[in-house]
Amino acid sequence: MSAAGSNVALRRFRLILWVLVAVAAIGATIVFFTVPPKSTSTIGQGSYTLLDQNGATVTEAAFKGHPSLLFFGFTHCPDVCPTTLAEMSAWFDALGADAKDLKAYFITVDPERDTPQVLKDYVSWVGPRLLALGGDPAEVDKAIKSWGVVAEKVPGSGPDDYTMNHTASVFLVDKDGRFQSTIAYQEDQATAVAKIRRLVGS
Repeated sequence: MSAAGSNVALRRFRLILWVLVAVAAIGATIVFFTVPPKSTSTIGQGSYTLLDQNGATVTEAAFKGHPSLLFFGFTHCPDVCPTTLAEMSAWFDALGADAKDLKAYFITVDPERDTPQVLKDYVSWVGPRLLALGGDPAEVDKAIKSWGVVAEKVPGSGPDDYTMNHTASVFLVDKDGRFQSTIAYQEDQATAVAKIRRLVGS
């Protein structure tokens, strides 16, 4: 093979290699945002004590006795969290009376900044159907691990200037407090509502 031909082949090989790397990275991101990293049999199994936005104590027992939507996020989140809360509100509206027993929870992955008052202000526009939970960082970490959630601090320019990488799925929890499935970030509304209808009807 000529030198020119060798260079062309080398460039083609490098291009293919970079494409494969990009595809792998995209695949990893999709898994991060849509698939709980734990076995479904262990998701939600654990004990912890949190505080709601009114300062009341809430344990893992709160997820029993009714179907629930459970989402982990943080108040400084620029896009995923406000979008998901808006989608939750739309799901409740679409379900109407079928959502009478359904509850929703927003658990912060940033308890250092997300105090009960900060959480209260953040979720107030959604209405009383959504309860925000935080509290002691060690207890919040127990909840994060219990549900197999990814929550990673990404440093910024200062100690208080940081963001959080976190699982973006909404967990669907049945009336016995057991994990059933997830709704992916920005999943089609009709599909999401159908999943919730199955949840509240089970």
